[in-house]
Amino acid sequence: MRENWRIKVSVVAGVSALAFSALMAAPAVADEAADGLQEVQMPADVKIVEGLAPVAGADAPSLEPEADAPFSAAAAAKAAPAANTCLGSTAAYGSKGCFQHNGDIVWAGDTQKDGMSAAVGVYTDYGRAAEVCINKLGVNTWATCNKDYRETGNVRLRVFRYDGDTGKFYQPENWSGWIPVDGKY
Repeated sequence: MRENWRIKVSVVAGVSALAFSALMAAPAVADEAADGLQEVQMPADVKIVEGLAPVAGADAPSLEPEADAPFSAAAAAKAAPAANTCLGSTAAYGSKGCFQHNGDIVWAGDTQKDGMSAAVGVYTDYGRAAEVCINKLGVNTWATCNKDYRETGNVRLRVFRYDGDTGKFYQPENWSGWIPVDGKY
């Protein structure tokens, strides 16, 4: 009887800890209002790149929130992404970002009219210095930063807000998982 009690207490404690960690670690989604932006400290060596308007006729990703689609790891492994597919789509309040493996293009989308710009940080798994692609084109627009990453490497995206007047970055922020530069998962 005493052993059952210990098991029940352990289960309740575990569930409570899991619920608390999920509550504390949940990132803001694209359409949540910011309860006050908090400054993000960036390393001094991070290069800031101003994004350009996509070339005419480019197949831009959608700025609309994405519906939760069922995921099949087996289907994803078999299906090779199209050349213009935007991988690692990631969003936080006011910003959306993704990576197009054909051409190594970083897309930064601005989804909020708040006087700030969308920012998409790009980090590699092979030691290349981090860069941030800034979209200064205004709300409901995409900007692109054309890069050249090592084909055998992976990139990870970090989306957040940027205030061009002060040169400061703000959260809420969100990170993508690792994205293969060659597009082959």
